[in-house]
Amino acid sequence: MGSNRFNRRSFLHTLGTVGPASLAGCLWKPSGGNILDTHTHFYDPRRPGGVPWPPETDAILYRPVLPQEYRQLVEPLGVKGTVVVEASSRIEDNQWVLDLIAQEPMLIGLIGNLPVGESRFEPAWEKYRKNPKFRGIRIHSTQIAAALQPSLALDHLVEVGRAGLTLDVLVGPDQLGEVATLADKLQSVRIVVDHCANVPMGRAPHPSPWVSGLAACHYAPNVSMKVSGLAEGTGRSQGDAPRDMEVYRPIIDTLWHVLGEDRLIFGSNWPVSTRFASYPTVLGIVQDFFREVGPTAARKYFHRNGERIYGVRLPT
Repeated sequence: MGSNRFNRRSFLHTLGTVGPASLAGCLWKPSGGNILDTHTHFYDPRRPGGVPWPPETDAILYRPVLPQEYRQLVEPLGVKGTVVVEASSRIEDNQWVLDLIAQEPMLIGLIGNLPVGESRFEPAWEKYRKNPKFRGIRIHSTQIAAALQPSLALDHLVEVGRAGLTLDVLVGPDQLGEVATLADKLQSVRIVVDHCANVPMGRAPHPSPWVSGLAACHYAPNVSMKVSGLAEGTGRSQGDAPRDMEVYRPIIDTLWHVLGEDRLIFGSNWPVSTRFASYPTVLGIVQDFFREVGPTAARKYFHRNGERIYGVRLPT
């Protein structure tokens, strides 16, 4: 990774000794403030042609998921705005979300889904990047693998950086090290890892691809982490993921220790998260943690970091 050298053995030993976050001031009120949710999805299966995701067999998610429901759910909790992440593989569905955003002030940006590495990317990119609400794209592990060598995929990601937009990445624990390698190739691109790289919850960190990959990301300053997917990481898919923050503390503590207060951001993954826990539970877990570390870090995590990384502003 070029100049990003480190003593891996020493770093992993340090991660193994991370303890609870120290208790700081209690001025921040966890039920108030301005919260930016950087990870939501919206779709409507009633549209002509339906939707490619979620599938009709999904009894929980296969239904209209629209801004009015989200607003009613989160406004009482202090959430003032959200960045939408497009999960549909259909290029035209990016426009459908942008049309929603134009009608709903609470939706303040879109991370789109474009076919990186394909010839179809260029015309779609030229169309959508000009919209000020289009704040970047998301890629998956196969596209990351393609971009680790000279390729059309790498050329497309370079364009993301030139446009000053953001790259979300959806990977598993084993691919986190590849994200750090990609970040070294794309040093001008702000990269956000979704859902803590889908690491399982409920056990202490240990030397593993996730831990070593996170250590590499520490030395890639353009990589941030979306502390989302916590409830999903428990595997409790009947809406019964624990509310107790101690279940998630080993992972959150490690992220805090390795990446610090300027590289962590809040995302709910709603409505996918409803399969695992209610929105108040998802939000309450991280509120408990940041009530400990203090109001300055909380403001960064809950809105300032997200605003900076995605180039958006919460509605006033």
